[in-house]
Amino acid sequence: MTRPTPDVPRPDPSLPTPSGLVVVDKPVGWTSHDVVARTRRLAGTRKVGHAGTLDPMATGVLVLGVDRATRLLTWVVGRDKTYDATIRLGLTTVTDDAEGEVLDVADPAAVAAVDEDAVAAGVARLTGDLQQVPAKVSAIKVEGRRAYAQVRAGRDVELAARPVTVSEFAVHRIGRGADEAGRPVVDVDVTVTCSSGTYIRALARDLGADLGVGGHLTALRRTRVGAWGLGHASTLEELAAEVAAGRPLPVTSLEDAAAGLFPARRLSAAEAEDVAHGRRTGPSDPAPAAGPPDNDTVTAGFAPDGRLVALLSDRGHRGERTAKPVLVFLPGERFTAPPEDPLGER
Repeated sequence: MTRPTPDVPRPDPSLPTPSGLVVVDKPVGWTSHDVVARTRRLAGTRKVGHAGTLDPMATGVLVLGVDRATRLLTWVVGRDKTYDATIRLGLTTVTDDAEGEVLDVADPAAVAAVDEDAVAAGVARLTGDLQQVPAKVSAIKVEGRRAYAQVRAGRDVELAARPVTVSEFAVHRIGRGADEAGRPVVDVDVTVTCSSGTYIRALARDLGADLGVGGHLTALRRTRVGAWGLGHASTLEELAAEVAAGRPLPVTSLEDAAAGLFPARRLSAAEAEDVAHGRRTGPSDPAPAAGPPDNDTVTAGFAPDGRLVALLSDRGHRGERTAKPVLVFLPGERFTAPPEDPLGER
């Protein structure tokens, strides 16, 4: 297993600290915290966080926020995600993945009876809006303690079901074989697109339970988080090479990241100054649909010079619709209007 080592190149101290999102292709065997720790050294700042944990056995897209962009991670976490995975039918494990000890082994005849039609029907029943019980070995807190810590201490925990949405559960290949102990298994390669908070390990567990043979996850690769996919990702080695060459850590700028997450709103100098001081300004949509304002709709407010000033939410206030700053990035800043274009354009 490859682990972080201290021989990480340090950034050039003459370069400004980057502020934005970094998409890392997480290697197998690393925790998400390992990746954050390595990126802190490469960026030269402790202000680095991640948007959604990946298990050590998983690989793929891990979105990190650096410096001020850590404040955007709450919204990145909530985006839907896509995974490529392999589900092994025939065995149940304590962790619902290959890292846990085997709890139950299905009868070989029952495993042999699992065919393509049965798998397709089981997958269909796990597609759409679901009430999913999370994997017991998870970071969810039960009575103030992480569930995984209680399970590893030998305690049984009961987790409440929670609503999730699986919008895609596509089967690519079904293969028969045997595990290392010679027990018959069925391996199913799938692609899953789902809402935030969905456990792919739990889907593997539930598919196996539905088919009566048990199941667990043997491979997981996250290929997308919201607008960020593997095409945006860099390996840790590639990031280290950039820093070693004296270049700044490559990031998606704060402004580009916000524009990828929210509708953009160009503010006038006066509006930007109001927002920078925490004051409300006019609504983002001057002609809304009938009914109360949608307080979940957030827009990114940009100053005349293109900098991100704040995230705004249209809300009712004293009988009027206004845009309220919910997160200010340039507090107390003053702005000037751009010069008039001689052709009359701004």
